[in-house]
Amino acid sequence: MIGAGNGAVGRGFSPRLLLASTTGLAVLAVPLMLLGCGNSAAQQDNASQAAEVAPGGELSGGRPKFGPPAGMKLFQENCAACHTEKGMEMGGRAVPNLATLHSMSPERIFDVMLNGKMKEQAAGLDRAQKKQVAEFLGGRPMMDAAGTDVKAMSNLCKANPEFALGANDWNGWSPQANSARFQNAGGLAAGDVPKLKLKWAFGVPQAASMFSQPAAAGGRLFFGSDNGTVYGIDGNTGCAYWSFHADGGIRTAPVVQPVTGQKEKFAVIFASQSGTVFAVGARTGELLWKTRPSNEPHGLTGSIGAWGGRVYVPFTGTETLAGANPKYECCKSSGGVASIDASTGKLIWYASSIQEPIVSRGKNEIGVPMWGPSGASVWNTPTIDPKRKLIYFGTGNSYNEPAASTSDSIVAIDMETGKIRWHHQEIAGDAFVLGCPDTAPAGNHCPTKIGPDWDFGGSSVILKTLPNGKDVLIGAGKAGIAVAVDPDQQGKVVWRTKLYADKPPTADGLVIFGGGADNRYVYYPLQRAGGGLTALDLATGKPAWTAPMRADGRGQIGPASVMPGMVFTGGWDGTLRAVDPTGKVVWTFDTKRDFQTINGIPGKGGSLGQSGAVVANGRLYVASGYVGMQNGSAGNVILAFSAK
Repeated sequence: MIGAGNGAVGRGFSPRLLLASTTGLAVLAVPLMLLGCGNSAAQQDNASQAAEVAPGGELSGGRPKFGPPAGMKLFQENCAACHTEKGMEMGGRAVPNLATLHSMSPERIFDVMLNGKMKEQAAGLDRAQKKQVAEFLGGRPMMDAAGTDVKAMSNLCKANPEFALGANDWNGWSPQANSARFQNAGGLAAGDVPKLKLKWAFGVPQAASMFSQPAAAGGRLFFGSDNGTVYGIDGNTGCAYWSFHADGGIRTAPVVQPVTGQKEKFAVIFASQSGTVFAVGARTGELLWKTRPSNEPHGLTGSIGAWGGRVYVPFTGTETLAGANPKYECCKSSGGVASIDASTGKLIWYASSIQEPIVSRGKNEIGVPMWGPSGASVWNTPTIDPKRKLIYFGTGNSYNEPAASTSDSIVAIDMETGKIRWHHQEIAGDAFVLGCPDTAPAGNHCPTKIGPDWDFGGSSVILKTLPNGKDVLIGAGKAGIAVAVDPDQQGKVVWRTKLYADKPPTADGLVIFGGGADNRYVYYPLQRAGGGLTALDLATGKPAWTAPMRADGRGQIGPASVMPGMVFTGGWDGTLRAVDPTGKVVWTFDTKRDFQTINGIPGKGGSLGQSGAVVANGRLYVASGYVGMQNGSAGNVILAFSAK
């Protein structure tokens, strides 16, 4: 699952650093020789295309970059063979070219190497070397927390009234706990959408990836970015109330919950990429509690679900790169979900997505122990079913074989205990780790059959009631297959629909961050040239229409956002589109440009990725800037639209 999983490469390898761009993590660090960039003819050819760094800090092409010289040298020695100006592919995925790396913030690159999912891969570099590489690639010195604070902005709010949740909020990943991403009372009519105009842009200082979807709650917006800071601003004017500096980049959509026993009545709850969950006051941004739900290494890509005084936090495994390293004992990590008390931060339970015990699977050809099962990462927001007292989520592929029975599945767990009640496996036998050859490898942990890496873990499962009163769970994944299952019959298939007409998708995937649904259709954005947006009948799965969108060859990666009579979708090209019930595109806005911001921070939009559009209180909000995989365009703005 190159997308949300990650790896832990053994310390027997010399530090060969690759900063690779993927769906779930824009910066990865892995040994180059694991990916075919060792001392090979291919490496020598690629090295001839690599950027040459002059002693004065100037890259080929005449673009000056910040030093220090040590960072340049480390990059040349460890990275330049694969990160060329033209770019290259490994394992069917694009390795970030130099332009993509230079668009990332040094804080994000440093955080991923030091604390994030890829810290094992960068273990051969000490802290100072990591910082030097990050500053060289980011093109500037790393900043301290003060540089991201609202105090440095020009639009502080003059007053800070009491906070309360509202009826028209889009609070968290979805307005409802069923993950349908449907806003029924957002104060925006379908007839108003063609009249939408940009009202203001808010620039996030030193950010490059805006993958934290804003939570629009109580008339305010709460969001984070790769700069490691969460903001609370006014949803109407864009003035800034507060900022809170976390311990790493913020990938998740915050969610606001009522709390008791605290100095504020409402908490903004979010998680950092380092795996820490925070609660801060919705009015002041002051820390209420923080916790790390697991002592095991985990990644965090999906947003938090909330219900009944608890929050449900999804986690990914950490070894999607490990199988290609024969010296690493592969593999023991898996995804999971933590249940946490919203008022106190107390861990109620942690449920692994693989509840079978980890057992020995012998040794590889050089005598290194092998373990399993592993994988089945959860990089989507858990869906909550209070009626059945169940939590649903999708899972990713396994890391080794035999593949876990709950990989590439829809999983139902007990809300009170975290025990698996049932699961539906859509794709069996999907074992994948990055860096393994397509044929049976020798001397390492690679699966004998690689992939196809068709995770079911990026797209939240949608719980909907059909016209006949029956409930269904609808999911889709990278394989381009949508499936509806019956929650009352242990996940029995109700319908299954193929979302492509010609050849199956590659490991890059067709559906990445998911769909949305109203009472008639479920809508899925498609990551493929001309793929656009497709609508399926909820009851039968029969395709109703597909709206092609050919402005960019990479298609739509972000989730669909739905309101009565309108669907919003965003793509790699940075264009936000509104589609009517017939599949006609009725409104577009190009976010991939420079903006004059309301807070005085230079603003630039980019690709639209993990963060979807949000409708609340008569306004439409979107975060623009997503590097992700496929060399997406960086950005640092929150945009607010209104028809008035």
